[in-house]
Amino acid sequence: QLQASGGGLVQAGGSLRLSCTTSGFTFEDYAIGWFRQAPGKVREGVTSIDTSDGTPYYRGSVKGRFTISSENAKNTVYLQMNSLKPEDTAVYYCGALRRRWRLTLPNNRVDYWGEGTQVTVSS
Repeated sequence: QLQASGGGLVQAGGSLRLSCTTSGFTFEDYAIGWFRQAPGKVREGVTSIDTSDGTPYYRGSVKGRFTISSENAKNTVYLQMNSLKPEDTAVYYCGALRRRWRLTLPNNRVDYWGEGTQVTVSS
């Protein structure tokens, strides 16, 4: 019901745009978050958007470099990633969760997960 795409290999300082297409649930009833999991680390939420009004939230590690947006007519959320760093290397996942969780982004409160897309940033 969610599909992430757009990952790839990029040099440090470069940019990538991820997309998360959704289906099978009412888009505006959920917040959509982007999560990432680096090798050997726990999956962490880095940003989310309230699809009902477009309000974004960013964790400190990505604030000012990543921009989340939604295109409700297409039930799709985007993640524009600029000024990428090697420490951004991870598998990126999108997830749908109820709005009350959009600022804490707990993994166990995600109702729907998409398959991940690999982002690799070389130094």
